[in-house]
Amino acid sequence: MKKKDVKESEKKAVEEKKVKEPEKKVVEKTKVKEPVKKIDEEEKVKEVIVEKKVGFNFIEVVIIMIITLIAGGLVGAFIVSSANKNDFPLLDSGESVPSELAEFIQVYNEIKENYYDEIDGKELMEAGIAGLIDYLGDPFSTYMDKEESDEFNQQVNGSYVGIGAEVTKLEDGTIQIVTLFDNGAAINAGLKVKDQIVAVEDQDVTGMELDDISDLLQGVEGTSVNVTIIRDGETKVYSLVRRKVDIPSVTSDVIERDDHKIGMIVIDIFAENTYTQFEQELLRLQTKEIDSLIIDVRGNTGGHLSVVENIASLFVPKGEIIYQLETKGIKQPIFSTHVSDFKLPVVVLMNRGSASASEILAAALKESYGATLVGETTFGKGTVQTTRTLSSGAQIKYTIQKWLTPNGNWINGEGIKPDIEVSLTSEDIVNGKDTQLDKAIEVLTEK
Repeated sequence: MKKKDVKESEKKAVEEKKVKEPEKKVVEKTKVKEPVKKIDEEEKVKEVIVEKKVGFNFIEVVIIMIITLIAGGLVGAFIVSSANKNDFPLLDSGESVPSELAEFIQVYNEIKENYYDEIDGKELMEAGIAGLIDYLGDPFSTYMDKEESDEFNQQVNGSYVGIGAEVTKLEDGTIQIVTLFDNGAAINAGLKVKDQIVAVEDQDVTGMELDDISDLLQGVEGTSVNVTIIRDGETKVYSLVRRKVDIPSVTSDVIERDDHKIGMIVIDIFAENTYTQFEQELLRLQTKEIDSLIIDVRGNTGGHLSVVENIASLFVPKGEIIYQLETKGIKQPIFSTHVSDFKLPVVVLMNRGSASASEILAAALKESYGATLVGETTFGKGTVQTTRTLSSGAQIKYTIQKWLTPNGNWINGEGIKPDIEVSLTSEDIVNGKDTQLDKAIEVLTEK
């Protein structure tokens, strides 16, 4: 699928999703982009990420430059080891440098030395790197500056360093706490939901953008931050020590209907800590003697490949295929390595916002476990990305493989069709109805 086609497909899915979900004002867990259904669809990751977060050295960068230049004739940029400095020097285009790269160096030096205005060499390099990634024409291969990289990592890692509070901005500009995380500095110090934050380190935050407030609340683990709140008309100042906060990405419940006890697990994102949370919730539901299970991945746009693999292994019998990877035409089946004793009926709830890792899980449970899929056709993202961290703290993320279902189907651009199609209407949302969940319950109570 061409870049334009993919973007149009993604835009359409986003617009349709917005019609079906009411707008929510809860935006932040400090600066973390909420990895649940609370954030706008276009802000989510839509990724399957393999865990490769290592930095480039000089030789690696040159090799990448050579490969890219030879493949496409594109003049780009490379990184030098002094990227942490404020600026980049002129570059040496010695005889050992390939001619294509030497020409780039000449252009870089010309601009750096002779352009009429001051040029930031580091920014010039970053623009070149972004150009290399943009040339690929892949909406899932991107260049992220340090700030974007930090936010992305917080989301897929499932943790961040802060005070452990989720805040929102009310219509009158008031900043209010809406959630407190277990073992966070805020809840341990006595802050409460609905407390109004009026200042951080003596800086008035009323009316301030949430991103800017988040910058003030986050920081280095172990450092302190003073937060002034108003509760019941009384002003209080708390000194909070920033710490690592795990973001919940899995919730569960038991639905009792017609003498049936149906377990339900909602997965918001496949972050690094999601498997541990999922396993704990599944065990907790089993102790309550459930007779079936609903796994809800609606609006879940992906995450780590190893995480979804481990979750699928809790259900797919050992030795059965969970998914397949295809690299340059070579297919490699990935088998379940877990001795699973879970035998209960499973329904997977999915919609247009279910992408990547969510689609891997849905396909694995349908084709290798026998689960029933209920909801809407999924997003249709059948590629796998990896990330590389640059010395500046920026990252590049690029596609390295296709993934296929256990039966060998590539769902890219098409999605996975449900066994039972059920759409949520705007009227359903307004009336608080979840017809997709109702159908899932109906399927399981009839078994």
